[in-house]
Amino acid sequence: MVKVSLKVNKREITGKKTKTLRAKNQIPLVLYGHGFKPENLDVAKNTFHHVYQKAGSSNLVDLEIDKQKPVKVLIQEIQTDPISDEIIHADLYRVRKDRKLRTQIPLHFTGKSKAVEDKEGNLITHKDSVEVEVLPDDLIDEIKVDISPLKAFDDTIKISDLDIPSTIEVLDEKEDIVANVTPPRSEEELEALEEEVEEDVEAVEVEKEKKEGEEAPEGEEATPAEEGTPAPAEEAPTGAQPQAQTPEQAAPEGQQPEKK
Repeated sequence: MVKVSLKVNKREITGKKTKTLRAKNQIPLVLYGHGFKPENLDVAKNTFHHVYQKAGSSNLVDLEIDKQKPVKVLIQEIQTDPISDEIIHADLYRVRKDRKLRTQIPLHFTGKSKAVEDKEGNLITHKDSVEVEVLPDDLIDEIKVDISPLKAFDDTIKISDLDIPSTIEVLDEKEDIVANVTPPRSEEELEALEEEVEEDVEAVEVEKEKKEGEEAPEGEEATPAEEGTPAPAEEAPTGAQPQAQTPEQAAPEGQQPEKK
């Protein structure tokens, strides 16, 4: 288990005002846990990024609040900015040594598969972590997955095949497939896939051009009406009165009004 520590401060700023913290490169945190009162905290952005990179969501972290005695926590519920993808908030779950916690343990794939090396198959991984319940002291960094048993295209590795300590209760189904190898694609399949991608790209470009045509840039004159389409009647200037027409002017071309 990787040993990681994090020093944080208590914070009074809450709600929408936390924007001021982020402007100062601080990340707001919330500490919670079973039987504990939630606490609002904050930490320097660079410090938190460094710790999260090492601990992730499956390693216990020694949390020190305002130089108090450290407590064990897990980093959970990371929130990121939708545009910059930077971390803007995180929850810290305080654990108790006598109480099991539920978390995800990442999978680490090792070894070589003959179906990949000799038969040019494609390794397909269906999971990158396993959900478990475990006491804090029994939590491990990762679960190793040896792919060497994948010698043929019909071979699979399931949850039940993994070497997981008995102290860890796996919550995923034992028959869930973790990894397998599929045959290499034929030239026909690759060509069909390439054509499909090209069609998708063309469809996107056509849709983009259509939208650009519908939304004329601000200030640009509208496209003239097509030939044969009647032009809209001109409006009289504001305040102007329409001019009266003589019977001769009002009559259709080639016809003269009857004289009484």
